[in-house]
Amino acid sequence: MKKLKLFVAACALSTAAFAQFEGTIEFRMETKKDTTSNIYYVKGENVKLDQIGKKSGKVEGSFVFDLKEKKIKFVNPARKVWGDHKSETPPSIKGTCTVTKGTGMKTICGKKCSDWTVKNTDENTTITYWITTDNFGFFSQLVTLWNRKDKQSVYFLQIKDLPKGSMPLLSVETDGTGAQVSKLEAIKIDKKAVDASQIAIPSDYKKFEQ
Repeated sequence: MKKLKLFVAACALSTAAFAQFEGTIEFRMETKKDTTSNIYYVKGENVKLDQIGKKSGKVEGSFVFDLKEKKIKFVNPARKVWGDHKSETPPSIKGTCTVTKGTGMKTICGKKCSDWTVKNTDENTTITYWITTDNFGFFSQLVTLWNRKDKQSVYFLQIKDLPKGSMPLLSVETDGTGAQVSKLEAIKIDKKAVDASQIAIPSDYKKFEQ
């Protein structure tokens, strides 16, 4: 009986260790031109990304991801419309990206992160990622599905064989001179139950037909 209890406890701990994160994650994106905020709402295989206006402080646009069905919807709060978002054509990379695993450690929002650097001489770009492996399994699926062409996304996907649940909480892009081009940083992680209504498209929004 004692061995059975220990086995059940071990299984419970194992399940907890690989459980998908549920809650909200707020990121701040800095470029040479602007600083913006994005908030992820994560619940199972459904994720909503709210883009917050710098001046308004309000949600100016959203994307809703169904990772199971591999579908994306865009939401426009100002016009109260939504529509199907079609993934862009696959991004292209000039030259070759070199991936290096560093030895540094950094704690961001209470999560331990290790550094990975992706460098491409032909594109005059280096991006250093500080990556945690704490149950953020949704992230790689989302980035792959979204198929964006920005270097922060494209270069992250060049890092192969990351542990399941990996997610960068800080990434800094620099040019050939070492000058910062962009910086994406998690500033708040709140692990909590997310109500389905926070991810669902409001019932009074109409579908936008192109």
